[in-house]
Amino acid sequence: MQAKLQEQLSPADAEVILRRLPERIPAAPIARAAEIEYPIAVSIEMAIASFLDTEALGFVDCKPGRGQ
Repeated sequence: MQAKLQEQLSPADAEVILRRLPERIPAAPIARAAEIEYPIAVSIEMAIASFLDTEALGFVDCKPGRGQ
C-alpha cells in the first residue's frame, strides 16, 4: 500500500513536532499562530517552509534552495 502524500502539516503532526522540541522553543510558533490567528500547524509549516525557501508561504509553494 502506498502512503498518501500531504501538502500541509496536520494538527496531529504539529503536536508531535512541538513535543519533540526543546522546552523553550514551542512558545515562538504558538505565539506566532495566535498573532496571525492561524492554527499552530500552519505556523510551524510556514516556519519550516520559510527556512527552506525564503519566498515560500507553505509546503505547497516551497522549493528548497530558492531565494537564498
